[in-house]
Amino acid sequence: MLSLALCLSVVPLQALPADPLTAVAANEAVFPRTERDLLSEAERFEHGEGVARDPSRAAALYCEAVLLGSADAMYALGWMYANARGVQRDDGLAGTLFAMAAFLGHAQAANLSRYTGEYSGRVPACLLPRRTVVADSQWDPEAHIEALEPERREIARMVVKLAPDYQISPRLALAIALTESRFNPVAVSPKSAMGVMQLIPDTAARFNVRNPFDPVQNIRGGLAYLRWLLAYFRGDVALAAAGYNAGEKAVDRYRGIPPYPETKAYVTRILDFVKVGHHPYDSRIVEPSNLKAAPGQSERPRGPL
Repeated sequence: MLSLALCLSVVPLQALPADPLTAVAANEAVFPRTERDLLSEAERFEHGEGVARDPSRAAALYCEAVLLGSADAMYALGWMYANARGVQRDDGLAGTLFAMAAFLGHAQAANLSRYTGEYSGRVPACLLPRRTVVADSQWDPEAHIEALEPERREIARMVVKLAPDYQISPRLALAIALTESRFNPVAVSPKSAMGVMQLIPDTAARFNVRNPFDPVQNIRGGLAYLRWLLAYFRGDVALAAAGYNAGEKAVDRYRGIPPYPETKAYVTRILDFVKVGHHPYDSRIVEPSNLKAAPGQSERPRGPL
């Protein structure tokens, strides 16, 4: 039986605009954002009801609804792949979409999966994670990396390489790792924080880090937590940094940066390095904190990630 974790793992947060289907889906300004509206609009374009028939656009809209967890959209998009309706026929993709919908209780999808095959793990390009680097054309990470001790450079380059997987600016990722451990994969703090990103045991467990002294696992766990914090604090870099140092609960409790000397110095150092106060974020990751956005900042994310 398809597990819930496996089902959710193939419904990532963002779409990758890599083909005509996805390019249409990425234009969020055009499409309604509720599941019901997306499904209704997709059906109109699929069947030509009141609009010119446009199967490719229908598929893109269904894909957007899949990203919102719609079983009906999973079924509809799977049907389009099974029948080459606006997309190239692909029973493997159809089988995965039908299996996802069936897991969520869609009876018709369960029936059709007998003809297309079972869950394969393959998903359409529009459901793949989006790799986005937050651009900073005037900043060269190598200039900072080359200034490090030779044994630290490989770890720093690993941070830069992995940051886009989590929609994190390499500059911010480097700032956190540098401040936390100076890229030391075996660092241990008096508070039992471990590795490159200095994960305490609770945070390591929270973000599925089994071996905190494995640099890749540790960096991925730290970046996942940083992405979560940016969403929770609506892209406010200072609050996200404070949360990384002192925990998001402390930031909420003090209604801002906690009055701990260590945390205040930490936030100052991060801001001095990144030179910006706001970072793009994905509002679908977590319900935001009830803290108000910083003065001059919008409560909404600045553009897609």
